[in-house]
Amino acid sequence: MNNSPIYFDKEISWLSFNERVLQEAEDSTVPIINRIRFLGIYSANLDEFFKVRVANIRRRAILESAQDDTKKEWTNLHANIIQKVSELTLRFKSVADTIFDEVKKKRVNLIFNDQDNKAFKNKLSSAQKELLNEFFDNRIIRHITPIIITSKTQLASCVDDDGIYFLVALNNQDATQFCLVEIPRFDIDRFIVLPTSSPNQEKEIVLLDDVVLFFIDRLFHGVFEYESIDAYSMKLTRDAEYNLTDEIDSSLLNQMSKGIKQRLKADLVRLVHDENMPQYMLTFLRKSLKIRELDNLVPGVRYRHFKDFIHFPNLGDKLLVKNEIEALDAQRFAKYPSVFEAITQNDILLYYPYHKFRHFTEFVRQASYDPLVKEIKINIYRVAKNSRIIQSLIEAVKNGKRVTVVVELRARFDEEANIEWAKLMKDAGIHVEFGIETLKVHSKLCLITRIENEKQVKYAHIGTGNFHENNARIYTDFALFTKHKELCQEVDNVFSFISHSYKRFRFNHLIVSPLTSRRRLYQLIDNEIQAAQNNKKGEIILKLNNLVDVGLINRLYSANEAGVKVKLIVRGMCSLIPGVKGMSQHIKVISIVDSFLEHPRVMIFHNHGKKQVFISSGDWMSRNIDHRVEVGCPIYDETLKKRIIHTIDLHFKDNVKARVIDKNNSNKYVSNTNKPKIRSQCEIYQYLVAQEHEDIMMIESQIN
Repeated sequence: MNNSPIYFDKEISWLSFNERVLQEAEDSTVPIINRIRFLGIYSANLDEFFKVRVANIRRRAILESAQDDTKKEWTNLHANIIQKVSELTLRFKSVADTIFDEVKKKRVNLIFNDQDNKAFKNKLSSAQKELLNEFFDNRIIRHITPIIITSKTQLASCVDDDGIYFLVALNNQDATQFCLVEIPRFDIDRFIVLPTSSPNQEKEIVLLDDVVLFFIDRLFHGVFEYESIDAYSMKLTRDAEYNLTDEIDSSLLNQMSKGIKQRLKADLVRLVHDENMPQYMLTFLRKSLKIRELDNLVPGVRYRHFKDFIHFPNLGDKLLVKNEIEALDAQRFAKYPSVFEAITQNDILLYYPYHKFRHFTEFVRQASYDPLVKEIKINIYRVAKNSRIIQSLIEAVKNGKRVTVVVELRARFDEEANIEWAKLMKDAGIHVEFGIETLKVHSKLCLITRIENEKQVKYAHIGTGNFHENNARIYTDFALFTKHKELCQEVDNVFSFISHSYKRFRFNHLIVSPLTSRRRLYQLIDNEIQAAQNNKKGEIILKLNNLVDVGLINRLYSANEAGVKVKLIVRGMCSLIPGVKGMSQHIKVISIVDSFLEHPRVMIFHNHGKKQVFISSGDWMSRNIDHRVEVGCPIYDETLKKRIIHTIDLHFKDNVKARVIDKNNSNKYVSNTNKPKIRSQCEIYQYLVAQEHEDIMMIESQIN
């Protein structure tokens, strides 16, 4: 290996991923409303990045400065991140301006107000102003209670990191009274579509923020005396880490509840404000919030929480927004009267969102009242707000089934929802477990036990994605349904390990973190290395969200040196540097960002021509390998194995949405010179349509 770096920094690599999201917003071939929503996704990603990753780096930089003034590893990384974010912010502003100019050409006019309200005064008709006047009086003002800032006000404790605020200055000749006004975006839709006199008239939209700004004098007139009023937007991001105490007599449930409350008081990481905010207001903020050198006081676009633009309204024009695909019925389920009969006939593989998630909810619903079903076990990481799955589990208890639910309370940013679900299920009589205190349970398992011919028979679901009805519409994920005796028993062993982590279990089929994953993955890679060293074909194909574990990356580098062909699809962070002579010249890495979020983890090993295919819940990150409960599952059905391999092949043929991850991390699109355009997500859907027709023929031949 040469003297150049052998790993990309994972945080800089993550920013390259978010740059790929921004590229989707820049892409003029993407429908315009989808481009706006990609701006929202970019913003949401960046918020979480600062809450979690930058917060961690900031803590390390502070500690580094306190311990050794000469060592600047974390301080320099922090500075590099801020520099990269600043560059991307400039691109974001430019793209947003371009998009909203183009939206107007499509007869959708988003009227942005300005600081002196001239935009609203000049562009809104008298009737529209009167309508907004009534809307403010009757719908908005009831949700706003200004915080009057005094010398005793602890401003940091008044600001929620999921809120948008106006810092308001009521100016007199002698003094300024500062106030804080929160935009009530959780109570009222942030996008207000103004009524039109005819269907063909240009659609006009205003933002809730701007309506509050337009009428902000109403909040203070008659209460305070002032000559002028300034109001500028701001948003605060806090450190999302927990600082939970190890109280012996405190349950994990109570500890997590405390931890969520602590988030309101967590350290400030980033304060983004309107770039036009006057200096006297910035000075006040810096002093009131005790902003330090490593805190980020960032000027930005006026509209905070741009992530809300993910929900930008579709006003009905099919040209403005991409139509949803029509999710497929899985014929391996549809052609049989019950899910259990279907799984008995064949293993079934679903690929969301191309297939309907309804098949899984039916799996649980039918189990909830089937007289032969005796027990249901499931682990929950994230579920939908109105989860039909949990409702079915509650009904199962009413029908006398034993139901065990492992709830992961530490699913980041879903902790509060999971606590409420845990309480609801406990009250309903479900046996709720919280897993292993030192390990997050991130596996996607469901196990149903039936009594058939006086014997216990198990049916398992093993997947790559959460049991979340809404996410299944936008995340691509594999889900295997099987009656395979050994696989089902090992799924049961995983549940037993979660309940009794001090016991030891054998796993000959499943790859289970933290018990066997590192050893098994090393072994699978080493098998390909050995084949290459014996002048036979060695090949490794991986599809992952993140690849940052140093041990596994080094093993892939060793495979490269042995002549193993390594092909990777990595959506997010990739610390492996491909294309470096003597280190990774045989390694090809692409990343695909498109309409659906690529989420499944797939591993394919050549294995002397008898290919081994695995799906998994875990990425190749140290936390997934060593510090979480994750499950990888082999695919034994040859037809299903071929389907997974073919979908991965289609990704590598993508020359529309695939980007090359190279040694410069340049995010260049895969070249499509002199080749027909192939967009893998579209091709995969068409392929699965054809496969469903083949399944119909196969099932009919079985029945006949």
